[in-house]
Amino acid sequence: MSAIPRQFDFSGKRVLVYTLGIEGRDLARWFVGQGAEVTISDTRTEEQLATAGATAPEGVARVVCGQPLLEAGGFDLLATGQSVLRHDPAMGRARSAGVPRISQMQLFLDLCPAPVVGITGSSGKSTTTALVGKIAEKAGLKPIIGGNLADIGLLGQLAAITPDSTVILEISHTQLQYTGRSPHIAAVTNVTPNHLDQFSWDEYVGLKRNILSHQHAADIAVLNADDHTSRQFVTEVKGRLFRTSIVGEVAGDGAWQEADRIHVRAGKRAHAVMPRAAIRLRGEHNLANVVMACGIAAAAGFPESAMAEATAAFAGVPHRLEIVGRALGATWVNDSIATSPERTIAGLNSFSEPVVLLLGGREKRLPLDGLQKSVRERCRSVICFGESGPVFEEALRGCAPTTTLVATLADAVARATEAVEAGDAVLLSPAGTSFDAYPSFEVRGQAFRDLVWSMQGFEEVH
Repeated sequence: MSAIPRQFDFSGKRVLVYTLGIEGRDLARWFVGQGAEVTISDTRTEEQLATAGATAPEGVARVVCGQPLLEAGGFDLLATGQSVLRHDPAMGRARSAGVPRISQMQLFLDLCPAPVVGITGSSGKSTTTALVGKIAEKAGLKPIIGGNLADIGLLGQLAAITPDSTVILEISHTQLQYTGRSPHIAAVTNVTPNHLDQFSWDEYVGLKRNILSHQHAADIAVLNADDHTSRQFVTEVKGRLFRTSIVGEVAGDGAWQEADRIHVRAGKRAHAVMPRAAIRLRGEHNLANVVMACGIAAAAGFPESAMAEATAAFAGVPHRLEIVGRALGATWVNDSIATSPERTIAGLNSFSEPVVLLLGGREKRLPLDGLQKSVRERCRSVICFGESGPVFEEALRGCAPTTTLVATLADAVARATEAVEAGDAVLLSPAGTSFDAYPSFEVRGQAFRDLVWSMQGFEEVH
């Protein structure tokens, strides 16, 4: 996808938008504002769109839904959200027809007048992005935080962005499939097997690498030195390199943990930022997220005092090892974001107490041997539910004292009330996506919250 000139005139142009999701609505709204004639195409039915709260912005000429994506031939431009994959047949036909294509993320990067901090990774990118935003706020800035993290459109925020603004984006692999421009500061938390139901491993790694591919000598890359795959991206670095690690000091610029303290260096002198004990988040993976956030903040020039203050106050992002409350003598934890076995393993490793694990959803055909090992070490009981329930139940049978198969998340919570003992943690960390039963992991997490909140004797935890 080629860059669009900042002063390009879209007035009267026929623009086809795939789809009516958050990004599609953002695109449609922006193009309508530019005077374009906008058609939106979405494969979901009217009923499904209504359930998702997806309503066409004012000024859209036509919405076609409940059928395959419209052919792009006859339109002047195809604009797409990340949910339409690049190997979708409709995208191939648009290429063959010679219709120019643009994505929401590409358009934003083309038009944004401020330097962008972009953060990607298989896991940890939401937590890292949110914490970098909090650090920026403690530094006295008013950051614009968005991308894959926020439920608001990026293009609608362009009017408020000046060259002096601080823009911090979470960028997913599906957003990176269409970008031909890189952020000024590009960070990769890690790259591990994920989304192999969408792309091959090599394709997936290539998409993550794309966040660095279009950088220049004046740009900055922040890479996790502890992660086998992302540290190899050093060959893509064209500008300044920052490294992060939780196992010891890094060479050159970056952030690391050593002797239970977080350190940063941007130049010759290293600074101790805070003790590890100041971090409120559970788990080694969240330690890595904090160190990565400090590395990004150091690259952006934010002061160490802001890193320490923001981290000490940061309780995490909803649906990520979120403590819902206590009931039946146990702590109930919502980790609905865990849509891969690797993320579930990280969640399990955050607990010293016995765990009743709720596992299910739609699986991604990822290896389960590591999950089997963690279940043997950490779990009192595993309760499998949803479309992938039978797959998980078969793979994990015998790994915990009890492994049970039920139909739904509600059934899993009900079964957990029978399996739990005082002092346990009940962990919703599904290792699969929500799309068998819920439109998003957030909706699934809220359903879990509602079930726990309705329990007799429920107590909030502050």
